Amino acid sequence: MVRWISLALWLAASVPALAQSDWGAGKSAAFLGITFLDTSTEGDYFGERADERARIGLLEETVRERLRQEGLALSDLSPVAEELERTVNPAKCYGCDLRMGRKLGADFVVVGEVQKVSNLILSMNLVVRDAESGAMVRGQSVEIRSNTDASWLRGIRYILNNNIFKE
Repeated sequence: MVRWISLALWLAASVPALAQSDWGAGKSAAFLGITFLDTSTEGDYFGERADERARIGLLEETVRERLRQEGLALSDLSPVAEELERTVNPAKCYGCDLRMGRKLGADFVVVGEVQKVSNLILSMNLVVRDAESGAMVRGQSVEIRSNTDASWLRGIRYILNNNIFKE
């Protein structure tokens, strides 16, 4: 009886690891970028800030570089450039991210968001989905405090190190 319970527990623990074993080196990913959502009153009063727009670029380059370092081939987005340009938020577009990923022949689709609640509180997330099935393979959301390059990088690196590429 103890042997069967041990076997059942081992199998249960192994299933998530087996299901995620196809993520990583040797696969392709369509990274569709990170969307900035400013829901703060500051954004309503003063509009888009150049430093925050630059930070989105900084995060996107950090994610691209890490994907490459981990052995993923990044898909050329030019075949879907017009559709991507028309898409307000690829992370919430009723499956358009998956359709674009399939069109590109990617194994995975990667999208992210940064939501500014206030100049002190920001929420950041990054999601990896299987392009064929749509299933979420990896993903995490974190909240960061402070609106600086360092805090934004700390948030995205936390997601990359502790979820997206965690063994």
